Amino acid sequence: MTRLTRLSATFLGLSILAGNSVAQQQKTLQPAIKKATAINHSAAQSQQKIDHISDQISNKLQQFKAINKEITGLNVYNGQLQKQINNQMQEMADLNASIDDVSIIERQISPLMMRMITGLEQFVALDVPFLAEERTHRVAELKAMMDRADIAPSEKFRRVMEAYQVEMDYGRTLEAYSGLHTIDGQERDVDFLRVGRTALIYQTRDASLQGTWDKQSRQWQALPSSYRTQVTKGLRMAKKQLAPDLLMLPVAITD
Repeated sequence: MTRLTRLSATFLGLSILAGNSVAQQQKTLQPAIKKATAINHSAAQSQQKIDHISDQISNKLQQFKAINKEITGLNVYNGQLQKQINNQMQEMADLNASIDDVSIIERQISPLMMRMITGLEQFVALDVPFLAEERTHRVAELKAMMDRADIAPSEKFRRVMEAYQVEMDYGRTLEAYSGLHTIDGQERDVDFLRVGRTALIYQTRDASLQGTWDKQSRQWQALPSSYRTQVTKGLRMAKKQLAPDLLMLPVAITD
């Protein structure tokens, strides 16, 4: 065998040995490769799970932040509501106290109104007898009102004060009204002239007779015919038929 042949055989032998060695190494490494592949696959699955868990944690964190923000808003809202409730409770306490006070005042004001009505009745009876029927009827209505349960005490008090105001207004007004008056035993149609509470005068429709109420004697007294013009003038002024002017009328002098 030549040297070249021996070298070729040797190289072939080495190639076979190398091939056998590589195959042997591949066979030996195959389990490791499979294990590494399995590990990589498991790692990829684990990473997917981690990513999924991370997403869940992120979502839960966002939900927590949103809920926490909502709780903060609710705490502020509840705090405001609590202030309103406290104010309402205070108002209820004040209202209950006021109701108790009203009950006390109501028990006190009813006797007061009765005394006021009685005083008004006595005043009308002793006053100059103008509009006697109207004023007496007003007092009677007030007395009947006090027995009614469907009228609030505040309304009763308002009506009593209104009646007092009407009586006060009589003292500063000029008024003319018609009515019947007995003269010398005969009932006549007359016109009455009231000058505040200073004078109450009547005059017959034909202006032939006139008279005045005397506070001292509490009787009607005839007036001389010299007052006829002034009484007629006063009646026209009270009826808005004549501009206000000076009147010369009899005035009772009281002590």
